[in-house]
Amino acid sequence: MSSVVNDRRGSTARFGLVFALGAALSFGMSGAWARGLMDAGWTPGAAVTARMWVAALVLLVPTLLALRGRWTAVRKNAGMILAYGLLAVTAAQLCFFQAVAVMDVGIALLIEYTAPIAVVLWLWARRGERPGARGMIGAVVALVGLVLMLDIVTGARVDLGGIGWALGAMVGAATYFLLSARSDTGLPPIALAGLGLLVGALGLTVAGAVGILPMAWNTHDVVYRFGSVPWFVPVLAIGVVATALAYTLGIVSTRKLGSRVASFVALSEVIAALLFGWIFLGQLPDLLQACGGLLVLAGVVLVKLGEPAVAEEFAATPEPVTEPVSPV
Repeated sequence: MSSVVNDRRGSTARFGLVFALGAALSFGMSGAWARGLMDAGWTPGAAVTARMWVAALVLLVPTLLALRGRWTAVRKNAGMILAYGLLAVTAAQLCFFQAVAVMDVGIALLIEYTAPIAVVLWLWARRGERPGARGMIGAVVALVGLVLMLDIVTGARVDLGGIGWALGAMVGAATYFLLSARSDTGLPPIALAGLGLLVGALGLTVAGAVGILPMAWNTHDVVYRFGSVPWFVPVLAIGVVATALAYTLGIVSTRKLGSRVASFVALSEVIAALLFGWIFLGQLPDLLQACGGLLVLAGVVLVKLGEPAVAEEFAATPEPVTEPVSPV
């Protein structure tokens, strides 16, 4: 009997790993596709709005099906859904697209991936949950990596605007992790993702209509390193593959692996972003930036290893946790 149980757990973990890697690969291509649109004359606001409307429409039917008999939970958590849609989804994606408009995709994503460290610091300041030794060391290592990655020590020109937008994406991602950790809402994961995308799409559309958010787009072909494609190819790729499919795969993977294990696998999104940045745009970090990026990843791993019960989850049955592990 124990061998049968272990086989099932092993099979579940293998499938979960495949889904988690698929989610990371899907999320990782969003920045490269979006940069092509922006180089063709699209504003970041227009690119994000198109992305969110496509993804929200793709997830609309699954969201409605998941909410059958659960509309009371939607009313009770209306404030949280609003915050999730505007901060955890919209702010994270908009700031990330603003960042990749002026800096390399991989560098922007690495800055955003310091979000787990921001979560640790927030919990320390807000709830008094002091991080352990690993967490403290990891934060310092990631900070050193961030300095190297931005070429500050060499005196290179730093795009402060791009760094500011990437840090804004980090704050949005940290909000995403904090809100996704709530297990008392009664909302199915895919419903929360679908509602958040719909709220964000509506909010961005209103902001663009009243002139708060610059909106410009066109139907010109979009040029990438491998050639030109019609404008709707990157729009559909970002909305369907890099958002709707990525969220769905992320949900499945976290249910099979648990949130902590899946979040480790999600670090492969950085590698995917660097790969797509090279294939689509010809962007590659130099040696110093690459070393800095490795230190950032190492720091995040140390921070996550310092979380409670990480070791236990690797050995235990995966917990049915909620959300995909990446907001990008």
